[in-house]
Amino acid sequence: MFQLEQYLPVILFILVGIGVGVAPQVLGALLGPRRPDEQKNSPYECGFEAFEDARMKFDVRYYLVAILFILFDLEIAFLFPWAVALKEIGPVGFWTIMLFLAILVVGFAYEWKKGALDWE
Repeated sequence: MFQLEQYLPVILFILVGIGVGVAPQVLGALLGPRRPDEQKNSPYECGFEAFEDARMKFDVRYYLVAILFILFDLEIAFLFPWAVALKEIGPVGFWTIMLFLAILVVGFAYEWKKGALDWE
């Protein structure tokens, strides 16, 4: 038999999340000031008019920094559950995470070699 009370916390979580996301926007639209002028509605980039094409190519270091962020983000996301369950997973789990960390170190070395960590 289908029991709705099992799903009540999930439904409540979804509704609260939607409320937290939508309520400030609705309140701002209803109660916020509406004084648009030409300067507020004009496009800008870093406080001044754009001077180059919006479709210009990015430097490869931008992508390398993004890859580095993803590497460290994944590392932390996988290390917390691993640390909590270390006793249960045994030596196989330990060596599996060591292989994972070795792969991350290779990615980090690649980033370092390409100069993504050098600030100019």
